[in-house]
Amino acid sequence: MKKGEEARGIISEYRFPDRGYIVREDGKVLVKHAVPGREVAYRVTKARKGSAEGRVLETLQPGACETRESRCPAVGSCGGCLYQTLPYEEELALKSELLERLLGEAVREDFLWEGLTPSPLAEGYRMKMEYSFGDAYRDGPLCLGMHKRGSHYDIVETDHCELVHEDFNLALRETLRFFREHNTPYYHKMRHEGYLRYLLVRRGTHRKELLLDLVTSSQLPKEEEEELLTAWRQRMVDLPFAATLKGVLHTVTDSVADAIKDERTEVLFGAAQFEEELSGLRFVITPFSFFQNNADGAELLYAKVGQYVGETGGKVVFDLYSGTGTIAQLVAKHAERTVGVELVEEAVIAARENAARNGVRNCRFIAGDVLKVLDEIEEKPDIIILDPPREGVNPKALRKLIRYGVPRIIYVSCKPSSLLTDLEILREGGYYTTRAAGVDMFPRTPGVEAVLLLEKK
Repeated sequence: MKKGEEARGIISEYRFPDRGYIVREDGKVLVKHAVPGREVAYRVTKARKGSAEGRVLETLQPGACETRESRCPAVGSCGGCLYQTLPYEEELALKSELLERLLGEAVREDFLWEGLTPSPLAEGYRMKMEYSFGDAYRDGPLCLGMHKRGSHYDIVETDHCELVHEDFNLALRETLRFFREHNTPYYHKMRHEGYLRYLLVRRGTHRKELLLDLVTSSQLPKEEEEELLTAWRQRMVDLPFAATLKGVLHTVTDSVADAIKDERTEVLFGAAQFEEELSGLRFVITPFSFFQNNADGAELLYAKVGQYVGETGGKVVFDLYSGTGTIAQLVAKHAERTVGVELVEEAVIAARENAARNGVRNCRFIAGDVLKVLDEIEEKPDIIILDPPREGVNPKALRKLIRYGVPRIIYVSCKPSSLLTDLEILREGGYYTTRAAGVDMFPRTPGVEAVLLLEKK
């Protein structure tokens, strides 16, 4: 195998989350974004003796499991989905097999695998989308949508996306049409010039309320900007959304980073927030709130966490990496008290407000790095819940919490492949996985949530 070589082959081996292998006489070629059984044309990008990495150039023949017709014209080019062509039952079976195998290799000891719980909705489940302005190719017409797979610059129009309610597609379509009519320039990431940056859309699943937020630079003359925003706001207000339009907002960010940074937000119409319900609790959602993207799936996830937490009467529960405090509030119903620790101060403020709104008074939320807070906090936990970011838990923080010697640790992972190192450290501290399950929070994508119960042996 040589770098730059082009060939064709069938993806015959598969690893979590979306890694496929093409087996050849001279070794294996690893390709990303793979679907089992597909015949693909590929180019070798890295080569070493007996193995290589490649990039798929084209799908030549679908796999035997690909029997579903996708209604999305961006399938294959948008980086958001992978399993659009699989019936949901096939997707679940594949994810369950891959997750069980991954956890089996990571855990090593015997544990009870409780399977993968399906999402109540396989389509239209996402509550938030951040669409980017740009072009589909260099100097092309204005586009609005998702980044093309493997590209930081090219944009794919995704106004027929199946992961969201049709209200999202309507907002995208009409916003793009409006700014094309006005010849409004998008913000160019390399030159740091232009105006349009993102369209952020949030829609409540249960209360069915909608927020729209146009994110721009400050590079438009004030009078011209005011006239433009007034007209766009009216276009949005007049649209026949199925949900109640709660607010139309405008956020300014001049940061050169390709991310939304709220430097200034004004309300053009309505309010800057709406409420959503989850497992009997109410939460205020703003454009930048952290909240699970799949509300119905989140209820199943938190039910599994509650099952693993078990009896909490008279106990102190630590919810580490607590976000806006959803798990802490749910557990607090029966615990003596819960303590949530979260690095993002805005999330902690929201957690406190949500707890007050829900009448949950035995929750305490601390803003700070878990590693440092564990040295400062005087309370001692009886149970620990970990719901860390994708990269997992800081090893030093893991070793500190092991010293508490609690009988049970519940680990929630949005990126199960990052569990390997964390589980090894926990095993060294005497914690062994006894039960594990998955919840499919992200249908049509390779992502799943894993929940593990670790007990002190």
